[in-house]
Amino acid sequence: MNIETLRKDMIAAMKAKDKNRKEAISSLVSAVKKVAIDEGCREDIPDELTDRVILKELKTAKEQIDTCPAERTDLKEEYEFRYNVIKEYAPAMMSEEEVRAYITEKFADVVATKNKGQIMKAVMAELKGKADGKVINQVVAALCQ
Repeated sequence: MNIETLRKDMIAAMKAKDKNRKEAISSLVSAVKKVAIDEGCREDIPDELTDRVILKELKTAKEQIDTCPAERTDLKEEYEFRYNVIKEYAPAMMSEEEVRAYITEKFADVVATKNKGQIMKAVMAELKGKADGKVINQVVAALCQ
């Protein structure tokens, strides 16, 4: 995802007077900018960094939904709306079958050791941001049995 796309969509939401959508996208833009400044690439923000921040914000929004008290339906609706907006911009994640095929193809020698720690270390370096860590962990655990 490109930071400029986020900015254009934020402006479009402002013009459409869609306050909630504008706020959700605005929080994404500011989170991306903050991480870019922290990593020293303030002017030229790479798409990889933007994707990484979007995934982190998506995870945070999901946690907000999960921890929201049941009686606070107004808050829960707000969190779900924000989650859905962020999800539109999140990069597509690999499915469990794709992860299994990738691991068995690229890391056959490491999988043969049945050492979960070694496999996770090798696989996570390549699949970080492309697949959910929980899915990778489940696939590796199944392969180690």
